[in-house]
Amino acid sequence: MALFILLSCQKASAQKWLPGNFVDVKDVKINGYIHPNPGGRGPFADEGFIEFKDEEHSTPYYLSARDLQSFVAGRDSFVVAHAPGNETWAKREFDFVRVAVDEPIKIYATRGAGSGGGGKKVQVAPAVGFGTGTYGTSYGGGIGISIGGNGGGNSGKLSYYYGSSTASMQHLTKENFKDIMSEVMADEPEVVEQIKGNHFGIGNIEKLIVYFNKIKALHQ
Repeated sequence: MALFILLSCQKASAQKWLPGNFVDVKDVKINGYIHPNPGGRGPFADEGFIEFKDEEHSTPYYLSARDLQSFVAGRDSFVVAHAPGNETWAKREFDFVRVAVDEPIKIYATRGAGSGGGGKKVQVAPAVGFGTGTYGTSYGGGIGISIGGNGGGNSGKLSYYYGSSTASMQHLTKENFKDIMSEVMADEPEVVEQIKGNHFGIGNIEKLIVYFNKIKALHQ
């Protein structure tokens, strides 16, 4: 039992630091290791933040959303965004959204949508399938990262947005799902056929994304 606990702790510790990179506001890309869910308070109360270290055993430091354009941790890509319109994201002015689909019209995902109490964090969770983003693509299962978090009123539910950039994000809803996703995935007609045939909806969008990436990979 003691050995199992030790191995579990070692695994959890290893998972918090993921290989990745960030692109800062000066458009400089830095490779290293990222802890996307450091906990505690960040440099600025109204912004999301990550922890970064240049090498596996070097001293880590915090990076706030205002310092970055984007980051990649493991297989997932994130960009800095401001909540659209009059919306707030778990009381954060700026935060990170996952690039769920990287096409001319992009799909973004966050668990922090809407007004709610508690701080929003980036959480590491099991994920299976294809991951793709603006700054990197990888395939297969493993560790996936989702925006959202502990204490927030919306911590259990992903919200999705669409837009050519984060500046033009709008909510993806049940009502516009078929039209928007058909346009986003227009380069793969067989995927569009499945969307229009009501085989996918907002409730299983992650399965649709996996399917889309599989079909897209076959044609590359």
